[in-house]
Amino acid sequence: MNTKDFLRLGIPLGECMRRAIDFVAKFILGGGDKSRLHKEVAAIVANPSAFVNDQLRGEFAKALLNAPPPPRTEPVKYRQWGEGLDHEAIMQMEKACLLPVSVAGALMPDAHVGYGLPIGGVLATENAVIPYAVGVDIACRMKMTVLDIPVCDLEQKQDRLTCAIEAETRFGVGATFRDRCAHEVMDADWTISPVTKQNKDRAWSQLGTSGSGNHFVEFGLFTAHSKINDLEPGTHVALLSHSGSRGTGAAVCDYYSKIAFAQFPDLPSELKRLAWLSLDSQEGQEYWNAMELMGHYAAANHACIHQHITENLGAQVLLDLENHHNFAWKEEHVIDGVEREVIVHRKGATPAGAGVLGIIPGSMASPGYVVSGRGNPDSLNSASHGAGRAMSRKAANEKFNWKDVNRLLRERGVTLISAGLDEVPMAYKNIREVMAAQSDLVTVLGQFDPRLVKMAPSGERPED
Repeated sequence: MNTKDFLRLGIPLGECMRRAIDFVAKFILGGGDKSRLHKEVAAIVANPSAFVNDQLRGEFAKALLNAPPPPRTEPVKYRQWGEGLDHEAIMQMEKACLLPVSVAGALMPDAHVGYGLPIGGVLATENAVIPYAVGVDIACRMKMTVLDIPVCDLEQKQDRLTCAIEAETRFGVGATFRDRCAHEVMDADWTISPVTKQNKDRAWSQLGTSGSGNHFVEFGLFTAHSKINDLEPGTHVALLSHSGSRGTGAAVCDYYSKIAFAQFPDLPSELKRLAWLSLDSQEGQEYWNAMELMGHYAAANHACIHQHITENLGAQVLLDLENHHNFAWKEEHVIDGVEREVIVHRKGATPAGAGVLGIIPGSMASPGYVVSGRGNPDSLNSASHGAGRAMSRKAANEKFNWKDVNRLLRERGVTLISAGLDEVPMAYKNIREVMAAQSDLVTVLGQFDPRLVKMAPSGERPED
């Protein structure tokens, strides 16, 4: 028998094929009847569980039982919002919808290329979680607090606001506090997985810090178009932040994505980064629990930043809103006419169930929006998580210069404390066009206009 014979019998390439060849060699060397080989192999393929304890056939049978189901021949149904989306991002979504565990998907109008699943990609799976469909920065989130300080302070007391940001958080890769923040999240069970146990001290040292790239802490004007919770309509000063689970979240992603890759060595190369973990497995449960912990930890980072800045200024909070993305949720959705529990991955996508409040930022010099979800089932109750990049970081660094950027910032009344050139407004899509493309997904309740922005300059490291 040769490879073509094995393929005709339905034996997958990779480990199963290697075990089949090994079985045939041992069968012949053991004096087996060559004329019976086809029937022998076919019998194992037809019912591998009957042979797992057979000394000669067991390894081949086990490989068949552990083999991943083949990719779908056609992608599952998904809908796209927005026009002119990057072709590579669309292809990533198409490929994700070919996974045997995928059941539905959606692509948001801010979509651009990511690892495995595109940023702005929403994917529902059956009893499986995909580490790279959650993302490296697990539970990256938005938080906004509206404060009772006078609007005029944004100009007249800008130095005071700047000092509050600089004093109460740190930016960049590896940023830590010498005097650690206190939060009840550090009393949680960090032994739920080997990687969270190992990284607990690191997580504590980074509690209350902000990441690099597009993470920020900024003051601005928030205009509520109607009453939001207890906040009356009108214009107020607000603090807005964007950050996630820092180095520990990245370590969780790295650890469990490698386990997923190893479990499915025969996945086609274009699907490799979409390797999944069954929620029936120990590894799947460990990852899920670690992901949930990273959600609480990311929320704690923002809570510390906002609490400490608010206390630094002696202000009172009038409204407190937050939401996260880069996460997976167990939700009930109607798939192919049947309501069922699925795992919804939102990688760079905001939960937008009916009446759910969320925050969708623009860029350092364009507005962001507080929204209420409309619960559109076609989007799996999701919306964009921002404007989305219009170009890569490398392209932005090559194309733009600070002279032109600073002119634009002055025109829009924005003071920039620090940032990398790869985060300038022109590197992003037009947020107003993105919002117009998803008017059936969210209702705008208010607008945030940045005035004082702090981001991590390229390559920034901790100060202490």
